[in-house]
Amino acid sequence: MSLGAVLTKRKAPQHLAPRDASRVSAGPRRRVGLALGGGSARGWAHIGIIRELRDAGVPLDVIAGTSIGAVVGGCAAAGKLDELEAFALSLNRRRMLGLMDISFAGSALIGGARLRRRLSRDLGDVRIEGLPTPFAAVATELGSGREVCLSHGDLVEAVRASYAMPGLFEPVRIGGRWLFDGAMSNPVPVSVCRTLGADFVIAVSLTSDLDEAATSGSASLLGDEVESAVVPAGRTTKRRRLRFARRRLFERRVDGAPGIASVMVNAFSVAQERISRARLAYDRPEVLIPARLDSVGLFDFHRAANLVAHGRRVAREALPAIEAQLSGIAPEALSEPTAAQ
Repeated sequence: MSLGAVLTKRKAPQHLAPRDASRVSAGPRRRVGLALGGGSARGWAHIGIIRELRDAGVPLDVIAGTSIGAVVGGCAAAGKLDELEAFALSLNRRRMLGLMDISFAGSALIGGARLRRRLSRDLGDVRIEGLPTPFAAVATELGSGREVCLSHGDLVEAVRASYAMPGLFEPVRIGGRWLFDGAMSNPVPVSVCRTLGADFVIAVSLTSDLDEAATSGSASLLGDEVESAVVPAGRTTKRRRLRFARRRLFERRVDGAPGIASVMVNAFSVAQERISRARLAYDRPEVLIPARLDSVGLFDFHRAANLVAHGRRVAREALPAIEAQLSGIAPEALSEPTAAQ
């Protein structure tokens, strides 16, 4: 039995291609939610996952995202996935550095104004409650540590709050509260999909065993931007001094100890991975798609083509589990999530 044959609805969802919509028969069906986890550059895999699920006729009735999952999920909910994918595929290391507005005057290393302008250019002045697909971004309240579900208001600001990694991006003020990365409270927002009305949740986890080379590479990329932002070309003495400071901040020391930024990025990754495991132990999705991206650094945004293709592959592997559970073949799935192998 094909996947399209087991997915039924009173009317075909708008986001399905015509060939998929024609396979959806009349009658009630379960409300499908997609929970997209955080993981910085690894999140480009979400694009491929969404593409593959939609091509297979899986209707995504609600979407919830954390951090990069909020970026991709918000664009998908707004019907702007094509624009986001084109942007992702255009990135190289130089263009990525150009989006980082380094500032030592604020509360984080990256101000975020350039990224905000780029998001606004693609998404425009869009409010979450007006999106074609119900959507929510997850952020964390500074001070209390409470999870904040952003299901109303300005889409760009909600997405910015969701990916504001502490120490790297400045927190975002929304509704009188300072908000930062949702990965610190709900890295894979299964529960938020339930709140939005989903009774069948497909979750995507980007966390994996940490790769030291990947996190070190992320810190080194930040070091490149700091050096170019602070010291004009030709200032040899200043540049020499800054390179010494850069080694202290971003690179491994002579005695083998990691630099400050490497420690910060690695600590964030450890915390996110532990929180993700704990949350998924009781916020169980019907199907869990582990992206398995151990060797991809948090700032490897220039690897979009490979990541999108990888996302398609892991989603394709998960389709039999999705079909089985939606068709009622695996009723035990409600108490134990199926992880695609």
